[in-house]
Amino acid sequence: EVQLVESGGGLVQPGGSLRLSCAASGFTFSRSHMTWARQAPGKGLEWVSAINNAGSTDYADSVKGRFSISRDNAKNTVYLQMNSLKPEDTAVYICASPRTWFGRRFPSTYDYRGQGTQVTVSS
Repeated sequence: EVQLVESGGGLVQPGGSLRLSCAASGFTFSRSHMTWARQAPGKGLEWVSAINNAGSTDYADSVKGRFSISRDNAKNTVYLQMNSLKPEDTAVYICASPRTWFGRRFPSTYDYRGQGTQVTVSS
């Protein structure tokens, strides 16, 4: 059974940092591309960042320079380091595995996805 379990969310003040983790099981993690996406209240799922199975990364313009994605294949885990957080970063963050690297920016192509972890940026 495929499982993606996110953790690390919480309440943080503007300008603060959080590190999200996503533990994967049930599929060959090291061969898989991984993404982070987010869903704010009343909005659709928005792609945030992706890392391919060779370690190359990609970021949405809205988070470039503030967020950093990484992976540890020995632990079957992908991370999202979020710095300089803004209130507009408030959302449920999910990790997912896209079918192809080309489809990393399109949530409809995600084969697997987790339940998400809430990130709230507020003073």
